[in-house]
Amino acid sequence: MTDYDIWFILLKLSNKIKLNLIKNYKNTEEIYKLSFTTNNLHANIKEVLYNSFNKESINDFRIKLQKLDIKTVTFNEKLYPEKLRLLEDAPFILYYKGNIAKLNDCKNISIIGSRKCTRYGIDVTSTIVKELCKHNINVISGLARGIDTAAHKASITNSGYTCAVLGSGIDVIYPRENKCIYNEIHNSGCIISEFDPGTPPLAYNFPIRNRIISILSDLVIIVEADIKSGSLITASLALEQGKDVMAVPGSLFSNQSKGTNKLIKDGAYPLTEVEDIFNLVGIDFNQCESITYRSELNENHKIFSVLSDAPMHIDDIIRRTNIDIKQLYELLFELQLKEEILCLSGNYYVRINNKI
Repeated sequence: MTDYDIWFILLKLSNKIKLNLIKNYKNTEEIYKLSFTTNNLHANIKEVLYNSFNKESINDFRIKLQKLDIKTVTFNEKLYPEKLRLLEDAPFILYYKGNIAKLNDCKNISIIGSRKCTRYGIDVTSTIVKELCKHNINVISGLARGIDTAAHKASITNSGYTCAVLGSGIDVIYPRENKCIYNEIHNSGCIISEFDPGTPPLAYNFPIRNRIISILSDLVIIVEADIKSGSLITASLALEQGKDVMAVPGSLFSNQSKGTNKLIKDGAYPLTEVEDIFNLVGIDFNQCESITYRSELNENHKIFSVLSDAPMHIDDIIRRTNIDIKQLYELLFELQLKEEILCLSGNYYVRINNKI
């Protein structure tokens, strides 16, 4: 990265203005020369260009990136995510850690949702991500609490590639409890941010961040969301960008499903089984490299809908879910391994109401 690139990064100009300058004048050195040689620029822009080259600030910025081991990619470079170029206010620079190249090599699906997610939402997210990882599809989310965290965790558990798009500087981990996940993503996926290092997670950064989550994706999936959830902002941005939006239906009595149910009512694709995702993105599910598909999404939903903290006998679970007894035992065993249910003496089962 040249001194002119860093000078351009540090300019107090909007993304849209910077992008127009780059598209019209090709590189940052040429743009710098414009401040001395042309009258075609708006006077205010020319003044910013002319008065802002500071060698000390440029060196300090370069040293900071090196010290924090932060990588960068600019709009003109090959590694820059191709889908991101479609934004009219695409950032000139992305700060990143990990492997950013894979964002251009595979399909990307965003999985986002409520910070106050339920066990149903976590289970649905885990089931979706498990299949996406088997089919080499990248999982994108925002490292927030709840569904975002569940999506990243499931991707890591299933040896998949996940990308976290931050609403803070690349060196600012938010929430703090996700430090371990952040490090895992750094090692096996990618973390990106358009915000300068050191930028705190201010509330207004997240809607800005959300447009990147949606534009990078071939499909945006909302797992759980209440009516005022920020995930609905991302869904709206995705639609404006011409992206498909899919939502997971949920209980009429759950606040965390009111937003997703409304999305479906307003025209979002309902996700009723994992195969719906593959049909929508144009992948033949049965011909992909995967183990034989089993619709765990619907079956686990049935189990969780009947179980509570009150013990229920296996015969009652069979009667109320209508799941074949052999498959039911397999599902119950898997849910016990995940520590989502408990088996009590006498073949009774209870649901564990822990949150992520």
